[in-house]
Order: sequence, then structure tokens, then C-alpha cells
Amino acid sequence: MTILAGIRVVEIGQVLAGPFAGAILADLDAEVVKVEKPGGGDDARNMGLAFRHGDSLTFHEVNRGKSSVVLDLRQADGVAALHALLNDADILVHNMRPGVPEQLGIDPEAVTARHPRLIYCAMSAFGHVGPLSMRPGYEPLLQAFAGLCSINGAPEGPMARIGASVVDLGTGMWTVIGALAALQRRERTGRGGVVNTSLFETALTWAGQRFNAYVNEGRIPERSATGHANLVPYQAFETADAPLMICCGNDRLFARLAEALGRPDWATDPRFASNRGRLANRTEMVAQIGAALAAAPRAEWMAKLTAAAIPNGPMNTIAEVAAEAQTAAIGLLQKVPGEDFSLLGLPISFDGERPAIRAGAPRLGVAPAASTA
Repeated sequence: MTILAGIRVVEIGQVLAGPFAGAILADLDAEVVKVEKPGGGDDARNMGLAFRHGDSLTFHEVNRGKSSVVLDLRQADGVAALHALLNDADILVHNMRPGVPEQLGIDPEAVTARHPRLIYCAMSAFGHVGPLSMRPGYEPLLQAFAGLCSINGAPEGPMARIGASVVDLGTGMWTVIGALAALQRRERTGRGGVVNTSLFETALTWAGQRFNAYVNEGRIPERSATGHANLVPYQAFETADAPLMICCGNDRLFARLAEALGRPDWATDPRFASNRGRLANRTEMVAQIGAALAAAPRAEWMAKLTAAAIPNGPMNTIAEVAAEAQTAAIGLLQKVPGEDFSLLGLPISFDGERPAIRAGAPRLGVAPAASTA
């Protein structure tokens, strides 16, 4: 597969968001050179217990398929070496602390003036403009600041952080989307440009439905555990032995659920027949569904609901999803070439084929051990 073959990327990435963008581009066959600082390189190399070659598993996850070069960008010769890399690069990705690029003389204006065809991708914590633009930040801080924690968790419980690093990873994704769009524009204009993304913008986008509801309707969102603010039933329920997620996205599905649960009267009850009615009577509706499901074990309900084409599924642990046949079938988990472990690849396929992980993460200052580039 040669999706981005011939595209050269320089990544000055730390920890997660910047390196994840680089990993996506590497999996799509771009050549990615990771610039690391002297004295240990990317902080993520030590973010957790040593996994392989002295580096953490997190580092291996988001730095596969790259080469590494150590440059001291606080020294003139380090900056000169960076510009040499950028001479034939297409994309620069960095998530340096705000203000640092300007101190080093590698801010967007200076770099794009010298390399007019370059796509300069700058990630920040709070955005490239505004009163907080110079503040640094990390995943949990931005989940808290952007309101994501306030909409996560049970109604009676405290605010909670989303367990996955959705803000860091999402910012990496938006950066790649922006870089690819800018490359397309360059095909027409011959010039590169600057792509700005931030953790705050990503986090606020993920909270968008609740944010838009507040701005336009004045609705203060409430935490709903596994439920949904605008749909009922659309949550997990306890069965006789284990929780079951049920998602009725429209009234037709609800009518089928009512039939499957032996309560066809719900579909004609004015309190429950429409989604808006169920929203107004959420507490009673959820209680009645829960009472019906408690009468039989999960496997029995899953078989019955699946036969009725009602979206449902188990509340899996990570260990359970790793054992699912569907997990094996999609081939997302890939053996890392040259290594004795596997990682999840990209969640996208082209013409039915998933991009392969081409190589493992690099040792500090060297090319990856099994590079096929």
C-alpha cells in the first residue's frame, strides 16, 4: 500500500498528540523523521514501566514506523540541522509548549518564509489565539476545562475523566486531516501554509452536542452514566446476571423492543410510544425495561434482541473484547515487524485492505529496527 508514499514528515512530538499524528502518517506510508531532544528524547519513552528496549509501551504505540534524530534546537547547529531536514519535507508536526518555537526561531512565520511549500502543523493546549493561548496543558486538564468531565459519569456521582485520551488522540487526528487538506490545496496553489489545532478545540468539539444545547436552548446537561441525553432507551440495563447495552435510536426499534420484552402495550402507550414521550417519562420507562430484563440472563436477551434486529451488546471488559471473534476478524491488532509484540493499527481500510504497521518505534537517534521504507 502506497497511500502517502513520497511524502516526507518531520515530527517534533512529545508524549501523545504530536507523536500520534506522526504515527498515523507513518502507517499511511509517509516517511516520518522524529526530532528528539538530547538527554533522553521524547518524555513518553519513560511514561510508564519499561516495555521493550527501555521504552514504555505508550512510546511504542505512537512512534512506530519512524526514524529518530537527536537535535538540540536550543543551539544554532541544531536549528540548522532541522532546516536541512525541512528543505525536502512536506509536513512539519509539532506540539511544543507555546512560546518555545518563537524562542527557537522556528515559529510558523519564520519557517514558512524559508520553506514556502511546507505544511506547518502546530498543536497547542488552549488554541493559538486568546488569553490562554500561552498556557500549557495535558489531557485531563483540558477534559476538565472544556466541560467533558462534567458530562461524564453517573448523575449521582462526581464528575469523571473519560478513561481514554480522546483529546490528545483527537487532536492528532484533526492535525492529520488538516495536513492532508493543506497538501491538496498545495497541489492547486504551489504553496504550503499553517495548520493550527489544539486540545481545547478538540475537547470542546467532543462536548459539542451538550455545548450547543446550552448555547441555543439554555439546557444544562446532566450526567447520564451509560445513557443518552436525547434518546430513551439508549443505555445499559442489568439483566439477571450481567449488564446489557440496548440502543433504540428510533420509535420503530422501540416498538420491536417492546414486543421482544413481552410488553407490546408500550408501543401504543402515549407516555412511551414516541421518543419525546419516553424522554418526558424517562425514569418510569427505564424502570419498567429494567424490571423486564431482570427476568432472564443476558445471553438469552442478546439472542432474542439480535433476532429482532435490535442493536444490543455486552458491556465488555478490555479482556473480554480482546477475546471477541469480531476483534480477530477485523484484523486491527497487528504484529509489529521486528518485534515480539502486537499493536492496534489504523481504524481505516482502503479497498478492503488495512494499512500495515511497517516497523516498530525507533531507538533514540536511529532508524526503526525493521523499517521497510
